[in-house]
Amino acid sequence: MWDEQLAFASIAEIGKLFRARKLSPLELTQFLLERLRRIDPKINAYITVCDESALQQARLAEAAFARKGRTKSKNDPGALCGIPISLKDNIYTKDVRTTGGSQILRDFVPLHDAPVVTALKKAGAIILGKTNMHEFAYGVTTDNPHFGPTRNPWDLERIAGGSSGGSAAALAAGLCYGSIGTDTGGSIRIPAALCGVVGLKPGLGRVKAEGVIPLSITLDFVGPLARSVEDLALLLDPIFVRGRNERNPSRNSKKCERTLGIPKEFFFDLVDDAVESIFEGAMKLLKKVGTKFKFVSLGRLRETETAGNHIAWAEATLYHQQAGWFPTRAKEYGEDVRSRLEAGTKVSAVDYLRARETREKFTAEFHAVLEQNGIDALVTPTTPIAAPRIGEESTAVQGTMHPTRALLLRLNRPANLAGIPSISVPCGVTQQGLPVGLQFMAGWTDEPLLLELARHFERECPLTARPELY
Repeated sequence: MWDEQLAFASIAEIGKLFRARKLSPLELTQFLLERLRRIDPKINAYITVCDESALQQARLAEAAFARKGRTKSKNDPGALCGIPISLKDNIYTKDVRTTGGSQILRDFVPLHDAPVVTALKKAGAIILGKTNMHEFAYGVTTDNPHFGPTRNPWDLERIAGGSSGGSAAALAAGLCYGSIGTDTGGSIRIPAALCGVVGLKPGLGRVKAEGVIPLSITLDFVGPLARSVEDLALLLDPIFVRGRNERNPSRNSKKCERTLGIPKEFFFDLVDDAVESIFEGAMKLLKKVGTKFKFVSLGRLRETETAGNHIAWAEATLYHQQAGWFPTRAKEYGEDVRSRLEAGTKVSAVDYLRARETREKFTAEFHAVLEQNGIDALVTPTTPIAAPRIGEESTAVQGTMHPTRALLLRLNRPANLAGIPSISVPCGVTQQGLPVGLQFMAGWTDEPLLLELARHFERECPLTARPELY
């Protein structure tokens, strides 16, 4: 049906329709706004929908294509021109409220756009709306006490993940063509994995994080989510800070003759049997296209959880204290976020400094392991479990109950601690029809390599199934 074909088309396919005059940016935006009104009440992916400004931006994009047609100019409006996208609601948007998923900022309207928004608007992207999130990005479920939970389009009784849950759910439901989220301990990759989309946490300094409500200033990252690696690369392009002489990776090679490391420790200690089986199948597919594997040891992996907690807890609490919200307005926070802010008051200076030292040592160890073993990147599951049910505080893995939040953070936090880029790409579905993600982690400035690896895998193992939302 045309409705579904258009909703799930790629950015490149939409661009071809624009340039062939078979579709206009205004028609597409109107279509998505109508679809959003019909479907989002089931999902709750959006906090704010920017109807009027989105239509205004669409008319500007339409005019850009019209000028090109009239003048036969060689200057194309660009790949993102006229493409409706969404933004996580902790990213500043001029004249559009930015709630941070909180009661405290329910009516906050920034006076300026974040740099990432400015860059996307310059590229012609249409900001369709602001997506739901875990309150103040301080959680991994997007079970939001103020705006309601975001539901996973694959199973409406399950979480979308978080904290960028609305972004991932909107993509999975065909309610935008790309989104920008934030990631402090997995907040892009976790919902990407649970909702069956692609999510990239860039490396340190590669995407500007200014103009974003912070969680942990030294662990926060801003990055894109999309339904395919190619769409994600197009979304990343205008916001990415490149080094000199950096090139995009080859898109035509049929082989993936890379060497990937599989960690011996930590990553596979607590993994659901279904996830591990899907991961093993993914490794067989990569092996068929020329990938080699080595088992490697990173001895400091087990220290990353405590170090990440101590840094995030302390930095989050300091920000909320400096903003004058905590503990003065403690009753306005959800219970889970309030308890974590209270935990931050108990982190000693010695604990915080020790955590920073662990971060430096782990980062050095990670890069040394890559170099010494001749490895291009590490490969692991993104999360050890598929999407749990909403409100499920504990989840069984290998016959034992474990805190759901800790499980979802477990395999993602190391990349934030080391400041390295990491990408999650869908790699299959469980027997219950729930998506599972595959994670690649590489060294500083190796985002192009991650895109290459994810492209190769996506070509061999495309996720062809879609949620049923009628």
